Amino acid sequence: MGKTKGLNQAEFETGTDVRIAGRAFLEDFMDAGQYHHELEPEQIEYADRVAKVEKVEFFHGGDEIYTLEGIPGAWHEECLRRA
Repeated sequence: MGKTKGLNQAEFETGTDVRIAGRAFLEDFMDAGQYHHELEPEQIEYADRVAKVEKVEFFHGGDEIYTLEGIPGAWHEECLRRA
């Protein structure tokens, strides 16, 4: 959360292209299960895909939760990379 811009500042603005992290990272992230809106098993199938940020929301503690165009589920900042 807030890797470079700090708490409650979107790492990826709406309309930005992002790449979803690789499968191994997503599986480890899901197994850790320590965040709001944990990943769902079906989200693992979207590993390494590129998508556009549709919406970003913030939760207490600064967690950034992203909605991606055409990709289901809620995505944490840690699961996304610049495309």
